[in-house]
Amino acid sequence: MQKVDVKFGDWLEQGFALYKQHLGSLIVPMLLVIVISILTLGILAGPMLAGLVLMILRMKDQTEPKPTVGDVFQGFQFFLNSFLFMLAYFVVGFIGSTILGFLPVIGGLLSYFFSFAIMALVLFTLFLIVDKKLDFWPAVMASVDKVKTNFWPFLGFAVVISVISALGMIACGIGIIITMPFYYCAAAVAYRDVFDETDSGAVVEPQTDEQKQGDQPGETPPPMPPT
Repeated sequence: MQKVDVKFGDWLEQGFALYKQHLGSLIVPMLLVIVISILTLGILAGPMLAGLVLMILRMKDQTEPKPTVGDVFQGFQFFLNSFLFMLAYFVVGFIGSTILGFLPVIGGLLSYFFSFAIMALVLFTLFLIVDKKLDFWPAVMASVDKVKTNFWPFLGFAVVISVISALGMIACGIGIIITMPFYYCAAAVAYRDVFDETDSGAVVEPQTDEQKQGDQPGETPPPMPPT
């Protein structure tokens, strides 16, 4: 696969512009994501984040009508795939970091590196689930395939946007509601640049969970329209 250029400065600048323009519309959805995720012990974290990602993509694309607070619940259209992705992400991250953390001397450093590396590799997974309608594993692999072509710059990008978005933790954790959307705004800008409409490496798009349930036996579902 051809090496993907990481437009570090452009993505950060455009991501911040998108974040600043729509911050007022993202605070309440972000609050809902955090509160519902905590109350459900993380079970609904995937669908809620999928809804937030869907809203931010619509803001990036300037589609009409403009997203409203209630649109964050549209992520439940992708409940199964977003849930499976978040489950796999946390399980792999927890197990890998824990095992590496037991290594003497450099265990802690390797644990942090592993966590950020996983974050970078799956950076675009939720975007692919909601935008390309991919199942969670093809979405994971499509993200990994792009990131691994230029891993170190992608890792640096993921680390920077993660650190910036986590600055809200300084204010007793409350500020995370304001800073966390930046991560997804910057990632959305990068996603649109990396997975554009002319991407010849795009994966064939399977149907969403709702479309699968609506198919009748013996019928051939229509092809998904290009995004």
